[in-house]
Amino acid sequence: MENQANSKNIILNYGVYLGIATVLIKLVVYAVGDYLRPHWSVSVLSFIIMIAMIVMANKKFKELNGGFMSWGQSVKIGVGLTVISAVIMIAYQQIFANFIEPEYMQNMMMVQEQKWIDQGMNSEGIETAKEMMQKFQGPLISSAIGIVVSAFIGFVVSAILGAIMKQSAEEQY
Repeated sequence: MENQANSKNIILNYGVYLGIATVLIKLVVYAVGDYLRPHWSVSVLSFIIMIAMIVMANKKFKELNGGFMSWGQSVKIGVGLTVISAVIMIAYQQIFANFIEPEYMQNMMMVQEQKWIDQGMNSEGIETAKEMMQKFQGPLISSAIGIVVSAFIGFVVSAILGAIMKQSAEEQY
């Protein structure tokens, strides 16, 4: 396979497409005023778009690679594009939380605190949970968590997809 397709451009292109799509979804949710308590369908839509981008990127790679793709190549493409998308989303989130809606973190904390009260959590438990939540709200920790979670989800989706779509030259004979 000397003429193997280059996955870098595919990863970059589809990662940027996924990142832009995710940011657009977040902007629509913000525009309708539902950003503190988004409907569950927003998460489902985002997940469907992510799966679609991974599928399209894998199909494109397989097409450019003469119909061949290994499981590892599929995983590389899926993880790569979800990480690029996560970096774009983190950049947007930092701009959003620091410039567009500076009170976002405080408002989210109030929403979460109300959820805990509604669940019957006592004030001591709420304070402990708030302290823990504040530790993870810093830009470095939340960014690292976002990238790791995106990479993990990208791995799982592309591993399943790779097992389905893989095609090697040896399988042809």
